[in-house]
Parts: sequence; C-alpha cells; structure tokens
Amino acid sequence: MEARRSVPDGTRRESAVVVEHLTKRFGDRVAFNDVSFEVGYGEVFGFLGPNGAGKTTTVRTLGTLIAPSAGSATVAGIRLLEENGSAIRSRISLMPESPGLYLRLTVTENLQCFAGLYELDDVPGRIGRALRAVNLENRAGDLCGSLSKGLRQRVALARALLNDPTVLFLDEPTSGLDPVATREVHDLIASLREQGVTIFLTTHRLEEAERLCDRVAILNTTLRMIGRPEELRAQLFRRSLDVRLQVPLGNPEAVFGSVSDVEVWEQTPSGYILTVTDPDRAAPVLARALVGAGADIISLGESHHSLEDVYLELIDEDVEARSR
Repeated sequence: MEARRSVPDGTRRESAVVVEHLTKRFGDRVAFNDVSFEVGYGEVFGFLGPNGAGKTTTVRTLGTLIAPSAGSATVAGIRLLEENGSAIRSRISLMPESPGLYLRLTVTENLQCFAGLYELDDVPGRIGRALRAVNLENRAGDLCGSLSKGLRQRVALARALLNDPTVLFLDEPTSGLDPVATREVHDLIASLREQGVTIFLTTHRLEEAERLCDRVAILNTTLRMIGRPEELRAQLFRRSLDVRLQVPLGNPEAVFGSVSDVEVWEQTPSGYILTVTDPDRAAPVLARALVGAGADIISLGESHHSLEDVYLELIDEDVEARSR
C-alpha cells in the first residue's frame, strides 16, 4: 500500500490520542474512571485488561460512538466534542471484534458499500490499495460468506483502511483465529506501523501485545500501569537469577550467602531463584561459588518475566483488594 499521511495537517505532532481524566458511567455502574494517557503518532499502543475492565467502552468513547461522562480527549488532533464527531470519524477507523460484513456480497461490493458511507473519492483506487495491503486482491470477487474467519478479518481490516486513517482502533483483531491467520494479521499490523499508522490495539492475547506493541496500558476500570513491557517488568519485579544444577546443594545457604549481591533465595522444583541487586555482577561470582562447592551447573542466567506475569500480578492485586 502506498505511503499514507500519518499526521493531519495543522495538528499537534506529538500525540495522536490524548486522554485526560476520562470517565464513563452507565447509571451507577462505572465502565472506566479517571483515565489519562497519550498515544504517539506511528505507535502501536496496547490496551489490556480483563473482561469488564472498560477497554471496549474506552474505544467506543474515543471513536465518538458514545459520549464520556467526564474528562476530555483529543483524537487525531481534534477535540472529542459532539460537534466534532464527523471530523474525528473521517480521520479514524474502528475494526470491531466481529467483522460485521454483508455475507451475500462480494469482497469488493462490501468495500464499495462502506466507501459510499464514508463518501470517499477515488473508490476503485482506494479499494485496490486496501486489498493489496491485506493481500486479498485475488479474492476480490469472492462472496464474503464463502471466506474463512481469518479472511473475513482481513476484509474487515481492508475496510478499516479505506479512508487512510490517522488512528486505527483494533478491538481483539485475532479473536478466534487459528495460528496461521493470527500470524497474518500480526504481519499486517507490523506493516501498517511501518507506514506510520497509529494503532490502538485491545487484546486478551498478552503474547500478541508483547510482540506488537511499543507501549501497553493495563486497565481494570482505572488505569493500573502504562509503559513499555520491559519498563513494567522492572517496576513490578526484582531482578533475579535462575540456577539449575545436576544435584541440589547440600548447604545452599553457605554458597548463596557468600555472594554479596544475593539478597534472597528460594528453592524450586527445577533449581533455585535468587533475587540479586545486579545480575551481571552477581552471575560470575555465583558461578565460581557453585563450582567451588562442587556443584554441576546446568544453566545460570537472569530470570525474564513476561508481560503475562505483569498482567497477572496487577489483576491479582485488584482481586485481593476487592476481597478485603
């Protein structure tokens, strides 16, 4: 697909989305509360959280489908106000979890229909570029009802690209897809990022967020954490070394206690985990101490917490807080 204009003329270039103390209530129920964050132009921003956390409601609010109860936002350089709804919608696209295609129409007919709703110019050219972007040129004449779910998701993504959006909201884009179709969608998202499209991605797949996103936010009605995955890991978890030995140590306290950087250690079914002040400094000293104690080392390296570990730690904290 041809290079697209990623930043609208005459708008601030620092952030594609700015959210300030945004809140949405439905009567007495709070969907999300006092949420603030920014998304940079050209960034893939992951929005994570359990069911009922307010993710989809946040997307619907930023997409002008529902009005916030409090707070403010700017989307694609335009203030989120009722009178600006049409202007915002012309610069964004929203791809919901369900593709919502007309199954008795062909791929091209579906795209023509939605291009008409957007009142777009050069409809054939836009459809051709969108189909090339999602690798569906050879299926343009197929009925959407004859396509697999993965192919329908690609049609829905093509539809979302018709208006050359500055900000693309993707709500669970790989839900229910098999691994091959999931990888294809991931490749498409990576390609769009290279073209400068800002992508706001809600997902339950934590490995997906870790692979695709520049930064992630974890929402559970309120915003719990935001940052790069490695930053979130550093904030929540102490650095540690994972040690595996052929045979458990006879006196581990004597060995580990001789290494000044070791703060705490615990034995696991597969070996030992040691909390340390500096893994790079502690590892060689620890290796010498283990060899000196006659231990046969299978592996010794820094433990790496996944984004899933971060997510579960935060959600567990919320569950424990509600139970008190």
